[in-house]
Amino acid sequence: MKNITTKIALIILSGWVLYSCSLVKNVPDGKHLLKKNDINVNGEENNDDDHKAQMYQLPNTDVLGWHIRLNIYNLANKDADSSYQAWLVKNPGWHNFLTRTLSEKQVQRLGNSFFVSGFSNFAKKTGEPPVIVDLNRVKKSRNRLFAYYYKKGYFRSKVTYTIDTLENKKAQVNYNVVTGKPYILDSIATFIETPALDTLYTTNRAKSQIRKGDQYTETNFTAERERITSLFRNNGAYTFQQNNISYVLDTVGNNYKANVDLIIDNETVRRGDSTFVRPFRLYKISKVNIYTKNPTSADQAVDSVSYNGFNLYSMGKLNYRPEALTDAIFITPGSTFADYRRVLTSRYLSNLRVFNYPTIQYVEDPDDPTGSSLISNIYLNPRKKFRFTPSADFTHSNIQDFGIQGSLGLSIRNIFKGAEILELTTRGNIGSSRDQAIQDRSFFNILEYGADVKLTFPRIFFPFNTEKIIPKEMIPSTLMSFGISRQRNIGLDKENFTGVLTYNWTPKRTDRWRSRSAKLDLFNIQYIRNVNAENYFNVYQSSYERLNGYANEYASQVNPVYFRDQSTPGTNGELIIESGTNGFINDVLATPAIVTVSPEDERNISRIEERRDRLTENNLIFSTNFTYTTSTKEGLTDNTFFIFKTKAESAGGLLSLLSPLMTENKDIPVGNRTIFDVQYSQYIKGELDFIKHFDLRRGKVLAMRAFFGLAVPYGNSTSIPFARSYFAGGSNDNRAWQSYSLGPGRSGGLNDFNEANLKMAYSAELRFNIFGKLNGAIFGDVGNIWNIWDEVDDSDYTFNGLKSFEDLALGTGVGFRYDFNFFVLRFDVGFKTYNPGKEEGERWFKEYNFSKSVFNVGINYPF
Repeated sequence: MKNITTKIALIILSGWVLYSCSLVKNVPDGKHLLKKNDINVNGEENNDDDHKAQMYQLPNTDVLGWHIRLNIYNLANKDADSSYQAWLVKNPGWHNFLTRTLSEKQVQRLGNSFFVSGFSNFAKKTGEPPVIVDLNRVKKSRNRLFAYYYKKGYFRSKVTYTIDTLENKKAQVNYNVVTGKPYILDSIATFIETPALDTLYTTNRAKSQIRKGDQYTETNFTAERERITSLFRNNGAYTFQQNNISYVLDTVGNNYKANVDLIIDNETVRRGDSTFVRPFRLYKISKVNIYTKNPTSADQAVDSVSYNGFNLYSMGKLNYRPEALTDAIFITPGSTFADYRRVLTSRYLSNLRVFNYPTIQYVEDPDDPTGSSLISNIYLNPRKKFRFTPSADFTHSNIQDFGIQGSLGLSIRNIFKGAEILELTTRGNIGSSRDQAIQDRSFFNILEYGADVKLTFPRIFFPFNTEKIIPKEMIPSTLMSFGISRQRNIGLDKENFTGVLTYNWTPKRTDRWRSRSAKLDLFNIQYIRNVNAENYFNVYQSSYERLNGYANEYASQVNPVYFRDQSTPGTNGELIIESGTNGFINDVLATPAIVTVSPEDERNISRIEERRDRLTENNLIFSTNFTYTTSTKEGLTDNTFFIFKTKAESAGGLLSLLSPLMTENKDIPVGNRTIFDVQYSQYIKGELDFIKHFDLRRGKVLAMRAFFGLAVPYGNSTSIPFARSYFAGGSNDNRAWQSYSLGPGRSGGLNDFNEANLKMAYSAELRFNIFGKLNGAIFGDVGNIWNIWDEVDDSDYTFNGLKSFEDLALGTGVGFRYDFNFFVLRFDVGFKTYNPGKEEGERWFKEYNFSKSVFNVGINYPF
């Protein structure tokens, strides 16, 4: 054993030495590979991201200490073409053979071909050359560190550096920063020549970003410049720009105190070859002209309309009701010029989806002798009235071996001349499946089809005026949608009817919250009808297998006609679906019981029957829900942001008030009442969803997501409809389990589709670039689902306080993602690290192997 250990240690040590030497393969003699930048500030090490960002040179990128890109680069032949030429000289016979076969010109060109230089070129392009310590860059890094602290008020800081050479042609650069005392703002004086601007500044001075007693920070001066510019331009100063603001800082002999002069001179105006100075003017809007094109009447005369002070012009007859356009315009005649009005107008017009991005221009009104009026010209270019969107796709799933999916959509813009949009969509899918639940054995044995109608209004469609509650600055809209779909020859053959009335609006943005959105489904109606409920045990095979096991265990008491023909090979002991399964369940649960089983087996058989009743019953869901989302994300390249989303839903409340008035519910207690002979669902539901991204620099991002959801049945329901319940597992959830296969609790995922009414989930992954557009990830997913406050009382399935946190499943794994710019193709491998469905002592790492792993393929990131 001792010899084996020594050999293993020797192999590891040898491998490490070879790996270390390979890193400096392309480092010239006398040069050194940069191993580390060590930054010391006032005697303490400080190598955070802000300080690293000041470096002109950073060590080669690594993944968990492995310099993969540098190693790829080192695999390349430094000069493949020269090596090829040397090979030709060394092997004249081959040179002559190639010349006879090809031509001398082609032989020479082979040196740049893929066969000779291809891999080397790929390795150089994909890999990363060694970062060699450069004295000039070290000095630049030192200067940048000095500037970094200078901008924070340390005007007398000192920055020095040393270079420590290490073995194996490596080096470490040490930076030492002595900051000294920071400068503190003392007096702040303003010199604003334009009286109107001086008054504006004085009125809003309390919001200043630079205050007496604060440490000097350049970012505060920049923020103050932006604040002043926004203040002035939103109060009429159309010609004011940031460069009109200047600061003068006096630090001479003030004992680390700085006096600040804020200076805003008058406006400099250029007219022809001459310039002159005048006070800034505060402009008002005298006219607002709205120009729209009419593609169908381009050669007709201009149609003009005046409405509420707005002037509307169109080539040909105006195709819009005037208020539909003016309601979207926040720049109004008589109002003061303000930048925010232009931004709101652009956002509102773009949100209509009727026009292309608008053009908004301002010109001075020549009819105003004071020169303080502006004319706003707004140019709208309508999109095409009709838009067809056909689509076709080939699909594959765990049930559908092959499918052809298609849809045809028609959008009609401005259908009622109020910028409304009507969308009509038909969709269909035919497919092939060998699933045993499908009795039809023909090739195309799956059929699904449906249709949707959506009507969007660019305002709140409501009998009463909602302007005071949701003003038009929030860009409100109303969506009415209706849909119907039919699924045949798969599962329980469902019919689905939906009707939704949705209000959307955008609450006011703030500096902290980059964007907000609110959505209210005033009515969300869904009716689900199971056409082929008798096919349940063909679809849910795990339930059938457990029931069949009980039937075989008590076979001596079971009526033989419940089983398939005993003379048929391969069918011994199999209950007939549906007569045999129903007969056996009824005999066990009868009073008195015809088939006597143990109390525990009776409970389990009762649960199988309860689950069957629940999943085959028709559902009527009449709900209202509200969703609120806040986000700090700025664009697709932002890697430091968070998104918080919360949702509250209530179902069945209105129907519970109406149902007692219907004759079908006469003398029927709550819990069994129906609407049009369908038992309606009643529950309340709440969700919290939080996503946070941290930018770790150099292509590394730490992404996290936390989710909590709870749905509680009450009144007319003892459980949550399957369509509104929670499941765990899948490519966007716990990736070590397949969809619907995790939980509830520590039950072990016994059913084909496991669901419950409580869910907790947390995921984190470290994303990093491998090379080029190929990225990698290391992730961990924690979570599970439970039953709580519903009809399930088995402790293995239910949430029982703090002890149930032992049921949280942990999945870990690795992923690869390729960025195609317009979407990301994702491949993840998840391993069951902690499986609460196993016996204690068998939960940790017992399934941590590829044979038990789960492969996930997805589009874009999971969160």
